[in-house]
Amino acid sequence: MEILYKVYDNLYVNLTNRCPCACVFCLRQSTDCVGESASLWLEREPTAREVMAEFSKFDMSQFGEVVFCGFGEPTEAFDVMIPVARFVKETYGMPVRLNTNGLGNLINGRDITPELEGLIDTVSVSLNNPDPIRYQEIVRSRFGEESFAAMTDFTRRCVAHVPNVVMSTVDTTITHEEEAKCRKICEEIGATYRIRAFEG
Repeated sequence: MEILYKVYDNLYVNLTNRCPCACVFCLRQSTDCVGESASLWLEREPTAREVMAEFSKFDMSQFGEVVFCGFGEPTEAFDVMIPVARFVKETYGMPVRLNTNGLGNLINGRDITPELEGLIDTVSVSLNNPDPIRYQEIVRSRFGEESFAAMTDFTRRCVAHVPNVVMSTVDTTITHEEEAKCRKICEEIGATYRIRAFEG
């Protein structure tokens, strides 16, 4: 199983293949790998101990950041993610980023954002679209209509606990007018807006 994989100058952590969304642009629909991985489909979910052991296989000095982002939503494996993030901080003192759909509070049935404090340096949330109905059409969340409000609330709560909070959309998937609305949402929340390149 590929638990850790390199993308450019960062080391990515693939904890789970579970995700409450089926985004229309998701890479999982067209490829088995990202970056220097061979296949990100897991035979089973690794334990925190197994994930920690994988880091010894890499020269950590060559990476700028450790990123929780694989073929699934990292907060689906939150109880593994947190001890691994703590391990990375205590062992390597490196910046840690969480790439997320922002539905972690719905997934875990509680506000998980306070538990990110001191362990996660950047949270990058997929905003995707400024309109709640259109957002649901794009992400196709199993949580339905409450997903957009939950995602923006999660991001707002992250701002209180994480130094750098980013919300992103994918270029070519929305209009410039929608991007302007997304930028306004980010300003109101206190997050940075980022338009990321489509990869497909």
